Amino acid sequence: MKRIFTTLVLLVSTLCILEAGESNSTNSTADIIQNNLSEIAKQVSNVIPLKNQFSEADKAIEMLLARKAKLDDELKNNNVWAKIYSNYHTYLYLQKQKEMISANITVLEKKKRLSDEQQKELEANRENIATIDGKLELLSEYKKDPFSELVKPTTIEEAPAVENPLSIIAALSYQKILTGHQDEYNERYQSLKEVVSKVQEENRILNELLKKDVNNSSYISELEEIDRKLKTYAPILEIFETTQNVYSKKIDEIKLKLKQDIKKEIEKSATIGGILLFFLLLFLLGKYLARRYMAENDRFYTINKILNITFITFFVLTLLFGYIENVSYIVTVLGFASAGIAIAMKDWFMSVLGWFVIVIGGSIHVGDRVKFTRGGIEYIGDIVDISMLRMTIHEDVTLTTYMHNRRGGRMIFVPNNYIFTDMIANYSHAGLKTVWDGIDFVVTFDSDIQKATAIAKEVTKKYSKGYTDITRKQLNKLRSSYSIRNTNVEPRILAFIEPYGVKISAWYLTNSYATLTLRSTISMEILEKIQLEENVKMAFPTQSIYHDRDVPKPGSNSGENITLGAKEVS
Repeated sequence: MKRIFTTLVLLVSTLCILEAGESNSTNSTADIIQNNLSEIAKQVSNVIPLKNQFSEADKAIEMLLARKAKLDDELKNNNVWAKIYSNYHTYLYLQKQKEMISANITVLEKKKRLSDEQQKELEANRENIATIDGKLELLSEYKKDPFSELVKPTTIEEAPAVENPLSIIAALSYQKILTGHQDEYNERYQSLKEVVSKVQEENRILNELLKKDVNNSSYISELEEIDRKLKTYAPILEIFETTQNVYSKKIDEIKLKLKQDIKKEIEKSATIGGILLFFLLLFLLGKYLARRYMAENDRFYTINKILNITFITFFVLTLLFGYIENVSYIVTVLGFASAGIAIAMKDWFMSVLGWFVIVIGGSIHVGDRVKFTRGGIEYIGDIVDISMLRMTIHEDVTLTTYMHNRRGGRMIFVPNNYIFTDMIANYSHAGLKTVWDGIDFVVTFDSDIQKATAIAKEVTKKYSKGYTDITRKQLNKLRSSYSIRNTNVEPRILAFIEPYGVKISAWYLTNSYATLTLRSTISMEILEKIQLEENVKMAFPTQSIYHDRDVPKPGSNSGENITLGAKEVS
């Protein structure tokens, strides 16, 4: 640079000489100028590369500083690791500061006499200690292992057992939760790696800056701080890496086991579903055949009920043996529990037992006409349903309804356990749908009794002939199952002497579902035929009253006696 300056001075001097006219000749002056210019050009050409070299170094330093500033900003903003480290470092700094102040307080307290300045210093140190204790209390969570909560993985809950189709949903949800825990823990691990990577890059930048500017003390202090950070983060990253590997492997194992269990359960559910579908198809086929070929049969309801119960039984047993591994254990537990339950729910169990007796015994079926008595009241109707707990009876208008209840059409629910405690009469058992019904009427003593009985026999035989034939055939069939000795099905005409006449009792077979209709028809025809006969008279209760004429009226003075003739009053 000095040479360039000297050359410039010579050039300026030469120009001044030219202006003063001190040059000897024009040619010599031009030569001098030419030589000076050449020298200047040489010097400038040597200086330009050096200048370019200095500008490139400055640009590199600026780029490093810009990168360092960016790294500092990334490490300080929105970085939980940097914030925890800052709090941890602050805690250590306050701890050291407290130790120094405490040592100073100890020294001052050991002195026997303190000057006013020393006394003020002692008070100030004590106040500082109280302030520092408050700050340390706020930062107490960073006293030991400040990064433990971040390094510690989320606790893995016990995996659900995949034992039924519904548990598959729980297993899939658990898998999703595990994946979320794993991703969140991996994100924490990656964030720590990025922090360590940035701190290492910042350390490299500071080393390069220090090489370019050796005497800059700020770089040295920053390098010391970076080294402390690396010494803090390095063991944490190593522990985190090991924990992350173990945690990920554990989650992967659980997910793999769950996947296998889910696959196994899906296959098992598909098998059980196939079996149930097979039973369902058989059930629907049986219902179709029963509806098509037996819809008009009285046994259709019973067969339909049996199909329903059979399907439900197979359905429950299939699920029971498919999803309960130790069925005998459940049977044992139920055996012990059933004793107490049976006592507490005696009527309920008796009704269930009665249902089994009704279904298996076959004494009562849906559609049968029955009569049962409860509380001194008789109920007659048709059974429309038999469930496990009760029978449902539709009350009909019958002779009992006419003579006693005066009610009909009610739905009566009879518990099944009544079959053990109450007498139930079945009017249509074993296909025998006829019953004996009787009509009584009284004729006078002077009537032609033979003619009256003949009329009764003729009319009853006329209207009961069809039922008589049906009953005869059905009784012959029942003789193989029951010891039936009296199989006489012809109408029976009986005559009895009553106080006011001869009672003719006519008994005949009739449809158990329509006794009143036939009873009314026969009664009307018997009455018509008797009215046509002159020597047959219907009798009815009569009473004779006699009045004596000789009995004087009260208060009569004439002494007249009045005798009234006998008069019969009916």
